[in-house]
Amino acid sequence: MSPARMRRIIALTTLFFAVLCTSPSEGQSPVKGRSPKTISIAGKSAFNSSCAACHGLDGHGGDKAPNIATSARVLHFSDAELSGIISNGVPGTGMPAFHSLSPKQIHDLVGYLRSLQGRVEVGAVNGNVQHGKAIFFGKGNCSDCHTISGQGGFLGPDLTNHAATSSAAAIREEIVKVRRVPTAGYRPAVLVTSNGERFEGLIRNEDNFSVQLQTKDGSFHFFKKASLQNIQYVERSLMPSDYGERLSNTELNDLTSYLMTTADPTKVPARRKDDFE
Repeated sequence: MSPARMRRIIALTTLFFAVLCTSPSEGQSPVKGRSPKTISIAGKSAFNSSCAACHGLDGHGGDKAPNIATSARVLHFSDAELSGIISNGVPGTGMPAFHSLSPKQIHDLVGYLRSLQGRVEVGAVNGNVQHGKAIFFGKGNCSDCHTISGQGGFLGPDLTNHAATSSAAAIREEIVKVRRVPTAGYRPAVLVTSNGERFEGLIRNEDNFSVQLQTKDGSFHFFKKASLQNIQYVERSLMPSDYGERLSNTELNDLTSYLMTTADPTKVPARRKDDFE
């Protein structure tokens, strides 16, 4: 066995026992039932004083430490595992041990980290999941552009695992948002070729000499810019801006609740000790 492999095994073993030593009693969770609105000021204070210098005030990381707010691997650590990492650190990495923090402070800190990660239970919006699914694939026309577990359209982002990094409140807010700025890869445009043929869709890739467009039927079209008569960029998202009027408050809660249940844990990358390096 190589020395590097031996060091990795020792480090992972140490982390495993660290987690066991700080785990709460079976069936208990230090932050169970807490929502972002009820996270204590103490948790935020502990995070700002102990974690923010490296991981950033929003948990999105920086040049000293990684993102712990939206990283899929970190999101799927249990509360007990996070408590163990905070208390005992991660051997062989830049993650130190915070032995000075009391169990209550660590629990509060984990709770605050969960709020940064957008962890909110589905029940927080009291929606009907099955009705929400019907809205997604029916009245809301969401599936025209978005995919859930392989079903739906091609133009919008796949929403299967969207809830893994978003709270119910954030998802609902995104649905009803009126003004949206298209992000890279989702910018609408109309392209007209030199012979007058017209193509409408989303620009998936573009450089100084070429452009790749995906049309609503899912087809990709590659053009050299020299062969185009005109490129008309559309400065608005294809996402409808009238969901606040089209859907009732109950329907919005149902749709949000459905989206909160679609994450597939089997698609989440395996945990690694270098998540906290």
